Amino acid sequence: MKTPRITVVTAGLSEPSSTALLGEQLADATVQALGKMGVQPEVETINVRSIATDITNHFLTGFPAGKLPEALDSVYASDALIVVSPTFKASYTGLFKSFWDLVEDGSLQGKAVLLAATGGTSRHSLMIDTAMRPLFTYLKAQVAPSGVFAATDDFGSDANLQSRIDKATAEFAQIIGWLGVLPTHDRPQQASPGVYPTSATEAIDESERAAAISDGAPSGSEFDDAGGANSGSFFGIAKERKAPGLEPLKVIPFAQLLNNNKGN
Repeated sequence: MKTPRITVVTAGLSEPSSTALLGEQLADATVQALGKMGVQPEVETINVRSIATDITNHFLTGFPAGKLPEALDSVYASDALIVVSPTFKASYTGLFKSFWDLVEDGSLQGKAVLLAATGGTSRHSLMIDTAMRPLFTYLKAQVAPSGVFAATDDFGSDANLQSRIDKATAEFAQIIGWLGVLPTHDRPQQASPGVYPTSATEAIDESERAAAISDGAPSGSEFDDAGGANSGSFFGIAKERKAPGLEPLKVIPFAQLLNNNKGN
């Protein structure tokens, strides 16, 4: 069983910071959610405010100095990220963006990311989807479906904030699990070469695929489109796989669907 490394990146500009507080709450809730799966993660926090000078110097000189290289290495080495920014002018702060501008393209590919933001009013809550989500989608991260926006009034008085944190971190923990840190008996099996890759299913072997084609399923150039949905590898769809805490996912092989439709 792999111990996941989670890095919390907060970009609050004040001390103390509601942005940093939200990051702590999200980290604690994620640890609890993973604990229910039998996983104990390592958590590290980066306060972007503390390396603001190093970030500026990097843009001016082209060389990372101070604590910036350590912060970037932590991001690269992590399995998952919790990122939190204040809301300025209906978007993330310039300091927040400056940090991610220094992250190498492709370095977040395959990493689970939970988005969160703070602001003076809940009217800015769409900032997560209009500004933050496109940024991390561009960086090829696996972004959790639900983000968490916390307005000033949410802290200390809104019980709904905790329920939103619990929901988002539960989804986040599921993504972390599916990306390969669950115990072996709970983790999806890797698909064999030549089989349609899917983390939620267990692929059938090539002999079953050949048998399905011989029974009348189309083959050859008619269904080959360079590995797409109509390619030959699409016939290697799975039987069943159960995600932790979810009902078993049942998938009917494509060849069987074709045979069932022959009589219609």
